[in-house]
Amino acid sequence: MSDPVPAMADRASVCAERVLAADSVVLASHIDADGLTSGAIAATALERAGIPFETTFEKQLDAAAIDRVAATDHEVALFTDFGSGQLDDILPHHRAGDFDAVVADHHQPVTGEEGEDPPEIDHHLNPLLFGIDGASELSGAGATYVLARAMESEGVDNRDLAALAVVGAVGDMQDTDGGLRGANEGIVAEGVDAGVIEEVTDISLYGRQTRPLPKLLEYASELRIPGISGDEEGAIKFLSELEIDLKVDGDWRRWVDLSFEERQTVASALMRHAISRGVPPDRVNGVTTTTYTLSAEEVGTELRDVSEFSTVLNATARYERADVGLAVCLGYRGEALDEARTLLRTHRRNLSEGLEWVKTEGVERAEHLQWFDAGTRIRETIVGIIAGMALGAEGVRRDQPILAFAQENEEELKVSARGSGFLVGEGLDLSVVMSEAAAAVGGGGGGHDVAAGATIPREKRDAFLDEADRIVGEQVG
Repeated sequence: MSDPVPAMADRASVCAERVLAADSVVLASHIDADGLTSGAIAATALERAGIPFETTFEKQLDAAAIDRVAATDHEVALFTDFGSGQLDDILPHHRAGDFDAVVADHHQPVTGEEGEDPPEIDHHLNPLLFGIDGASELSGAGATYVLARAMESEGVDNRDLAALAVVGAVGDMQDTDGGLRGANEGIVAEGVDAGVIEEVTDISLYGRQTRPLPKLLEYASELRIPGISGDEEGAIKFLSELEIDLKVDGDWRRWVDLSFEERQTVASALMRHAISRGVPPDRVNGVTTTTYTLSAEEVGTELRDVSEFSTVLNATARYERADVGLAVCLGYRGEALDEARTLLRTHRRNLSEGLEWVKTEGVERAEHLQWFDAGTRIRETIVGIIAGMALGAEGVRRDQPILAFAQENEEELKVSARGSGFLVGEGLDLSVVMSEAAAAVGGGGGGHDVAAGATIPREKRDAFLDEADRIVGEQVG
């Protein structure tokens, strides 16, 4: 058996041995696309290994959630796409014999108190422990895939699960620099070899499988082109002037319906149009990128393209229907996919309305960051997505991180923070910002350098902002 990420192979084997020796397992995972794919990868590996298990999903792994995991009374608790940042809460249960903990995660591990070593367990699989960037080079689904490969026995081949690992990585926005890189590349290669992934250079616009061509261009956020982006008539005019038959029986074709030559014609014309309207050449060149499709899925569906697949998953668990997202990941179609599509329509409407609210209301500015408080107007499960969409929109600066608040319950606020690759290069680490600022006001937080979150007491918002602004200022000057 080859190792998809050789640096993690020995630890993966140790973790796999513990899971395989269990009488039963409780599998706990996060509710976003990366968490759902992580859970599906682990569930499939457990099923193929013949190990009884039950699955639970949590939007936040706090002490109460860990108590619920412990109450399930299984020998092993397998945490995927979270757990590293919560080892201080996991360890008491682990030591008390409530469960033996195994963690496959990619978030920042919890740090120890001043002068103390950080809490740790033997069965902890995280790329950050091996010098691999968990924010850009390996996702939670990727770490879980490494574990699943190590769990293989004679006659079992888990390389087909690379498809879900790539969906998780793209859902975690790890393909923003022209494609997946680092440890993710090894997983892609295994998926290609297994015949479940196709890796090609193509246009980077979202919706290649499902959107009619005018909508593909009108809604494109990857490259904003004057006269086309956000302009339905402009997009139709641009397409109508091309010497290609882009309709069938009066209906617009989709990108996936075009031949290679037709795609080249549209892409070249689009790039020329963008340059003529003053879009910088380096941004125009970014309209082509490495793309990933899932060979087993039907052409022209949301599940064929990994970006659209990840959006479907986000639209399930963020509306308390992780069961639907898991079912889709496990290959169920029919009723499960119909329900996912219904949730997706709701999700898109809520994202559109939430982004419009931010644009209308605007953002507040501190010295080193910008923020908005949506209260109950935006669901706390999607406020982070909207914050990322808002970054760089009209009235929102790209050279400062953005913090978004939404009410989690009567006593607490959810905080989501988003930055950019440029800011991370300048020293920004939102995981540290969220963790330290939340701790200063009696909350908890963590995540990645470019995207992180926290939960804080409602009345501590302003104190939290002051502390976060101070830390960002120290990081980026």
